[in-house]
Amino acid sequence: MRKITFLIILPLFFLTITACFLTINQVFADESYAVCDLCGYCPPNNPPSNWEKCVDCLYPGASKNPGSKDTLKINPSDNSAPTPYPGRKYTVFGCINVAGGFKTEEGVVGVGQFFLNIFFSIIGGVAFLFLLYGGLTILLSQSNPEKLNYGKRVVYGAIIGLIFSFLSVFIVRILASNILRIPGFAGP
Repeated sequence: MRKITFLIILPLFFLTITACFLTINQVFADESYAVCDLCGYCPPNNPPSNWEKCVDCLYPGASKNPGSKDTLKINPSDNSAPTPYPGRKYTVFGCINVAGGFKTEEGVVGVGQFFLNIFFSIIGGVAFLFLLYGGLTILLSQSNPEKLNYGKRVVYGAIIGLIFSFLSVFIVRILASNILRIPGFAGP
């Protein structure tokens, strides 16, 4: 009787252990995902409108298709969420390079350079618009000397503004890179 019981229980025991191992392997073999990524995509909701730009900044190797969930995959070896590209932050202003964080010189310089680029771009754009406005005023003056002189002053002011903005960019780069030797301000 003992032999029959042993012959019945032993195969059942091995089948149970094998089933447990198969179940454990299946649980760990499935991919797991984070709830949300750093760009604001939380399935099943749709990604935000700026998601693709944020993915370009923080996850440059990830797929641009939100259905692939590349930005949400958890690393099975250490059970960690996907990490973003080091030294980059995505803000309402766009992608900012803050390598080393704000405690290092490179991070502060990256943010400063980002805002200086925006500032000088706006100045150049406004000066160009004034140049167009002055040119149109001259063209549409219809031999009216007051409108003609006003248009000339606007054009001269726009040209002087462009010269000042280009010189200021040049002076800031020369001071920051050559004289003060601030890292990150070297030319491309």
